[in-house]
Amino acid sequence: MLRLRSYLTVLVVLATAMLSPRVLTAQKVDVTGKWQFTVTTDAGTGSPTVTFKQQGDSLTGHYSSQVLGESDFKGTLKDGKIAFVLQVEVQGTKLLVTYNGTVESNDAMKGTVDLGGQGTGTFTGKRTP
Repeated sequence: MLRLRSYLTVLVVLATAMLSPRVLTAQKVDVTGKWQFTVTTDAGTGSPTVTFKQQGDSLTGHYSSQVLGESDFKGTLKDGKIAFVLQVEVQGTKLLVTYNGTVESNDAMKGTVDLGGQGTGTFTGKRTP
């Protein structure tokens, strides 16, 4: 009887572990609000503020950075994958900056950034209170 109980306990734990990721990805994430990003590239680091407004899978927002300035953007959020593109001008050159990442929770995301073919990097984002 004790052996049967042990097997059942193990089965319940395994079933729970297997279902947990599916439950998390099925939950709708809403990134609406202000986020503090940390961006790391070969050229250095930055801490832009990103404000998102989410409607379904569509994103709009505003990007504010001491390095890249101010820019509105559009993007998408689907199945936990976030992507948005903004246009900036750096020293007279227009660049399309592309962010692609994964929303890890309602308050955290991470991913990569492409600086218009002029460089790449990584980012993390935390929702600000």
